[in-house]
Amino acid sequence: MSEIEAVMSRRETLEIIAFHLGDQQFCIRTTSIREIRGWAAATPLPHAPPEIMGVMNLRGTVIPIIDLAAKLGMRSHIDNRRAAIVVAEVGKSTVGLVVDQVSDILSISADLVQPLPAFARTFDSAYAHGIIPLDRGMVCFLNLDQMFANLESAVELT
Repeated sequence: MSEIEAVMSRRETLEIIAFHLGDQQFCIRTTSIREIRGWAAATPLPHAPPEIMGVMNLRGTVIPIIDLAAKLGMRSHIDNRRAAIVVAEVGKSTVGLVVDQVSDILSISADLVQPLPAFARTFDSAYAHGIIPLDRGMVCFLNLDQMFANLESAVELT
């Protein structure tokens, strides 16, 4: 049982940060977040996978900067004036996730997280814990641990 499934089964409250990628809303748990930074250009890495924009120096530690829209197979169109870098802890790694705009930090009941519909399982459903229906729209609850399970090897291979 994953950590999220365990939380949902105990009917606990989830603290999430919501953000936009294009017109879509996504969220991740705040416990994964180290900080939120304004846009800063990354230093490109030669032959890096398309979603890896490069690296940046975060107070003496070099971290990869990931275009989250590209990682999710979405069209990326970063507006430097509004974009943010969400610095997250994923496993033993720290990554910077470029998002179009951070919108909210919310506390929700874990009961609100609904599983992905069966037809949606034609994509890699491991990338999402589920969907959260809110008054203002649907929010896809991302599973960073699954999404970046191979991050360290991807960076090492480039």
